[in-house]
Amino acid sequence: MLMKFYKGSILFTLACLALGAWYGWSQSGSLAATASMLWIIVVLSILEISLSFDNAVVNAAVLKDMDEVWQRRFLTWGMIFAVFGMRIVFPLAIVAIAAGLGPVEALTLSLNNPEQYEAIVSSAHIGIAGFGGAFLAMVGLSFFFDGEKDVHWLRWIEAKLSVVSNIKAAEIALLLLVLYLISRLLPTEDALTFMVSGTLGLVCFIAVEAISTILELRDEAMKVNGAIVRSGLGGFLYLNVLDASFSFDGVIGAFALSNNMVVIALGLSVGAMFVRSMTIHLVREGTLAEYRYLEHGAFWAIIVLGAIMLLSAKFHIPETITGLIGAILIGLSLWWSVRHNRRLETKHRSDAAKKAASKRSPGKSVS
Repeated sequence: MLMKFYKGSILFTLACLALGAWYGWSQSGSLAATASMLWIIVVLSILEISLSFDNAVVNAAVLKDMDEVWQRRFLTWGMIFAVFGMRIVFPLAIVAIAAGLGPVEALTLSLNNPEQYEAIVSSAHIGIAGFGGAFLAMVGLSFFFDGEKDVHWLRWIEAKLSVVSNIKAAEIALLLLVLYLISRLLPTEDALTFMVSGTLGLVCFIAVEAISTILELRDEAMKVNGAIVRSGLGGFLYLNVLDASFSFDGVIGAFALSNNMVVIALGLSVGAMFVRSMTIHLVREGTLAEYRYLEHGAFWAIIVLGAIMLLSAKFHIPETITGLIGAILIGLSLWWSVRHNRRLETKHRSDAAKKAASKRSPGKSVS
């Protein structure tokens, strides 16, 4: 049953491992060195999957409202962007811009001088933290700053945020305040970079939301005129930008295990493929509908991830902590959902028993 969701990911993993084995042997000619390289690829893929489960849940929340055609396109076309764009082109682009090199020179540097390549990528961390953290924070906040939201997990705070959402752009004001406070902790030059990149992350979120809204309005107009609507372009764009934001910390954090661009690209790509398969699995099996608070836990994890990315401009926060916090939040929301379902089931059984007893004893009250 599970194979229909993960067959493609498994085949992709085998292809990446085969490519890694060929690359390792061609570079070292040593069986031990090749095995070590393959092990790093496996560890990187597991790290990416564990850090990105909240990404899969949020993806599923968006994807469930898209038709099957666009769901398949997200798994195929979107995969090209996730693997080629974020795991290969993105790190090369950082090096090319930061070092003033051309694309070919950046690629040559990554292959021939991985230590310098790693140092240049790491030097761009403040800009990446500002952009990715701001975008992810807005994704999480926009979920809770919703006046029409009537299902709450952490009611003591979510209900208040829902009420505050009646103040226009409250979440934007909150994010800008956080960006400013963090920038005050940084040196002047870094503070400017952080504020500019964070503002661009905010603008990118607003732009993607605007495109989605325009496409939704067009679809609604077509429906009124009796046309068949099968567009999910807005959601497709939103999901890929979201995936890119999730990828920032993974790409940077991968250098803790290896500074070889080929190894990093292969390991993270395997993880990205499994995240997409997990997304499709959640959508097709209706897991979000079955577990009432799972989506809430994922969006809280996104807010935490966004906050960690923003704070990482000043403080070093291990990726292990990031993944652990996300896993705990999702685990708690899943347990809360299971508990809620059990309470409903118990209540339904009790009501059914009372109804049956009432039918057996007409005219008598049932205590």
